[in-house]
Amino acid sequence: MKAAGVYTFGPPEVLQTIEVDTPQAEAGEVRVRVKAVGVQPADLAVRSGWTPPGGSIRIPQIPGNEFAGIIDQVGEGVTSISVGDEVLGFRILQCYAEYLTVPAGQVALKPRQMPWEVAGSLSASGQTAHTALKELGVASGDTVLIHAAAGGVGSMAVQLAHAWGAKVIGTASVRNHDYLRSLGAIPVSYGDGMTERIRALAPNGIDAALDAAGSDALRASVELVADRSRIGTIVSFDIAEELGVRSIRSQRSAARLAELIDLYEQGKLSIHIRKVFSLDRAADAHREIEQGHGRGKVVLTID
Repeated sequence: MKAAGVYTFGPPEVLQTIEVDTPQAEAGEVRVRVKAVGVQPADLAVRSGWTPPGGSIRIPQIPGNEFAGIIDQVGEGVTSISVGDEVLGFRILQCYAEYLTVPAGQVALKPRQMPWEVAGSLSASGQTAHTALKELGVASGDTVLIHAAAGGVGSMAVQLAHAWGAKVIGTASVRNHDYLRSLGAIPVSYGDGMTERIRALAPNGIDAALDAAGSDALRASVELVADRSRIGTIVSFDIAEELGVRSIRSQRSAARLAELIDLYEQGKLSIHIRKVFSLDRAADAHREIEQGHGRGKVVLTID
């Protein structure tokens, strides 16, 4: 089968189309003929030599941790899903490929009206945002600050917090402010004076903050939120302990994914697809992510 992978770590140019053996579903697994794959910042780190928690590097290394496709093989003991079912799901690595195998408990049925590009990019950012907001105790009546609110995780966090009844303030580039308003957030620009602008929008204070932007945003959050246990970061792990705030890593599960799918079907969750690339243009997809300050998700599609 075809896949996008690396034989050596480095810049986007090392990511190339390769031929590898097609995997076979073992007991408890299903094989998926992949239709779409979300591209995550974590994939760029893998391409550069990072090993994700729970993963192991093997050469050639195929990145990717979320996908959507059609079940074409079912392993022994799997009764919850059948050949021909359309699904979306998650796994550690190996998703930039025409086929992948995955435990049956890591997929969920795709709603028929959900486009493949959306299905392939829902799991990673959605589950990270859901994990983070739950860890921070976000609930109805809270005022929540989300940094990098127009990005993949940020835009999902905005919508989840809004759906749960919170007031949401989101930081983003000016060009993304209308987009944030459409998701239910009050936008704030980056740069000098950001902390003061946020205070003016929340005279009663900020209850919780999620950093998906970096150290400057995290330090600003410490100035704005009294309870540091309700400040979390998904990117600035190096200074989280120093500041006494939470380092948050996604806790993915079929139940969490099912909740996100339900919110999508209710019209409370949407995904903006920034750009779509074919599998043989995976390097271009990585370049798109590296530009930063993007809106929504980048996706690979596989014919």
